[in-house]
Amino acid sequence: MAVQNIVVAGVGRFGSRVATGLFQLGHDVLAIDSDQARVQDLIGRVTYSVVGDVTDEVLMRDLGVENFDVAIVAIGRNVETSIMAAVLLRSFEIPTVVARAQNQLHAETLQRIGCQRVINAEEESGLRLAQTLFTPNVSEYISLGADQGISRLRVPDGFEGKTLRDAGFSEFGDLDRLSVLALIRNQNARMVPDLDERVQLADEIVVSGRKELVDEFAA
Repeated sequence: MAVQNIVVAGVGRFGSRVATGLFQLGHDVLAIDSDQARVQDLIGRVTYSVVGDVTDEVLMRDLGVENFDVAIVAIGRNVETSIMAAVLLRSFEIPTVVARAQNQLHAETLQRIGCQRVINAEEESGLRLAQTLFTPNVSEYISLGADQGISRLRVPDGFEGKTLRDAGFSEFGDLDRLSVLALIRNQNARMVPDLDERVQLADEIVVSGRKELVDEFAA
């Protein structure tokens, strides 16, 4: 087997095992994580280990990630970071992008981004049902801890023809409003759509933010 250049984004328990296993097989492995202790633990066990934000395009380009053969998004609980990292890696046109999913919604989103392989973790179907039962427009919900989450929902009737901005959505990082991760139209997903995009009645959107904001929008 030819030696491959592989970047592993996120080196928790799952990611570190993937990274060290690939290195032992003779591949060149770049491991990136924001946790310094995790990165230091991999020194000598992978080709390179770097502390950094895997969603930082400047950093990733400085590391030459766009020239790699394979990218593995091994991020566990932080689903939003996982999705954003996958979007960035796909934009680099890396031949093969593999990602780990926490549940079916996460898996479908990663597949629509264009990840060639998605590894599914155990679904929390009971929790998801409990959190969406009384919000009929919300078809899926992923808890990110506390009152934060990612939801997939249908656009309510009153928002047809409005821009995402006029509907009240914001850029990432605004904790007082919902952020749009994807706009799904005719079974096709557009990741991080322009806020001036006008929504149609049959659209679905994947949003991140506080659960109370999701409930208010979808009511």
